[in-house]
Amino acid sequence: MIIRSIELNNFRNYELLNIEFDNNINILYGDNAQGKTNLLEACYYTAISRSYKGSKDKDIVKFDKDFANIKSIIEKNDREYEINIQIKKSKKKIITIDKVNIRKSSELLGLLNVILFSPEDLNIIKNGPSERRRFIDSELCQIDSIYLSDISNYNKLLNNRNKLLKDISIDKSLKDTLDVWDMQLIKYGKKIIKRRREFIDELKLYVKDKHLAITGGKEELIINYEPNIDDIFFEDELIKKRDNDLRYCQTSVGPHRDDISFKIDGIDMRKFGSQGQQRCCALSLKLSEIDIVSNIIKEKPVLLLDDVLSELDSNRQKLLLDSIEDIQTIITCTGLDDFVNNRFDVNKIFKVVNGNISEIKDM
Repeated sequence: MIIRSIELNNFRNYELLNIEFDNNINILYGDNAQGKTNLLEACYYTAISRSYKGSKDKDIVKFDKDFANIKSIIEKNDREYEINIQIKKSKKKIITIDKVNIRKSSELLGLLNVILFSPEDLNIIKNGPSERRRFIDSELCQIDSIYLSDISNYNKLLNNRNKLLKDISIDKSLKDTLDVWDMQLIKYGKKIIKRRREFIDELKLYVKDKHLAITGGKEELIINYEPNIDDIFFEDELIKKRDNDLRYCQTSVGPHRDDISFKIDGIDMRKFGSQGQQRCCALSLKLSEIDIVSNIIKEKPVLLLDDVLSELDSNRQKLLLDSIEDIQTIITCTGLDDFVNNRFDVNKIFKVVNGNISEIKDM
């Protein structure tokens, strides 16, 4: 699976760009705020139809323009596909696959699988549970269309239930409608908990091996799924906490409060791990992500590394780059010293200056 080319029109700071990638290692280098990350965002948008930064579609469109366009040629299972996404500030985006409109953005998911690794991911261990839930959801939504539907429905129901809880504080007669929302929330919540447990149970095997490799066999990392409530108890606990939910106008139990634990020798890395240990855990997690996605889709995903190498020492840089030698990888960085000094193989190098990209032929 590779991105052969991507063409941008009025996307972020790119007025017009057409770039062809190599099948292996591609480097985008330049000063900060020149557009390197914006190009990775466009690659991610091609796969997911939304920004990984959480930006609204209208904010992606270049200033003073009415629309943006992303046209990508990808290759999967020895077949080429053309994905075209037109993003308008005031209207719904239009997505076509091989010039045929699709009705829902979710129909795009799974055609292109990408894994993004940014400096923020190195903090996934020490940050709050929402970061770790986002990690689970971002991967499962790409590889499991049923999960995507379930989590979308659950989040909508959760928002509606919380709104209803607030409305009930004003109009008590609305309390009779709560059962309808609860039954739907329980239905989707149970499915989410089961699927997350399956995913983490498979992921933990990869994480253990990766972490042993990173630490030279010195540390054994164990990850576990920590559901806020087991699926078999969800209904009973939601009913039990109803008075509390009515008092605080928030749903206090459900998979929206799940977490993942990371332990080395029984010590919780989220609370007591050193910064170095936490970063090693995060690196093990991201490397495992590549393997588990490859195993599920039977192809290698595209890897996007956003200025992450500068955050790692030379040994971990080598480990990361050695792990991706057979994967199309697009890397952003501010300089090329790490690649030159460590003699890492690079297939294409592009210099990014203020939304303009030029290929560097000779180094």
